[in-house]
Amino acid sequence: MNEQIDNGNDFVADDGPVIQRKIPKQALDPSVHVVLYQPEIPPNTGNIGRTCVALAAKLWIVQPMGFDLSDAQIRRAGLDYWQYLNLQVVDDWSDLMRQLPPNARMFFLSKHAVREFWDADFQPGDVLVFGKESAGLPPEILDPQDPRSLRLPMQPEVRSIDHGRNRDVRTCSPVQGSDWAK
Repeated sequence: MNEQIDNGNDFVADDGPVIQRKIPKQALDPSVHVVLYQPEIPPNTGNIGRTCVALAAKLWIVQPMGFDLSDAQIRRAGLDYWQYLNLQVVDDWSDLMRQLPPNARMFFLSKHAVREFWDADFQPGDVLVFGKESAGLPPEILDPQDPRSLRLPMQPEVRSIDHGRNRDVRTCSPVQGSDWAK
């Protein structure tokens, strides 16, 4: 098992006990940063949190959220991995921009983007930004023509791919071929 450290990232759920954080050291140098912009559905966030733990990725949540972190559904989806998640909740988009690593490359994921996800050349430490389930990313963040805006190809008859699975596929891609887990 990975060596674990207490990085002072413990948190208290609004109506629950302190959740002891045991972040693996390699997760403190994330393989990828995953940003959930104003997530609304607890199980989706729990599932992507579990994927982040598996990939040594850091999860950023931009508030407001449609739930709180004590929600039973998020705990159920995150299983017992939530304690190993490198998680940071930020107040808003400006707060996120101040706290991300200064040289991080950002990619914005949307069904409205022109460029296909598979065409991107990902590097360790890249930032993947996902919009809220009901509305995606707002126009002040997403420019579909920007080469950093990416979409997962799908048939026109399909409105969207399951949000959680969609995020899992996209989060795994930047890690593919890297040696972070060796």
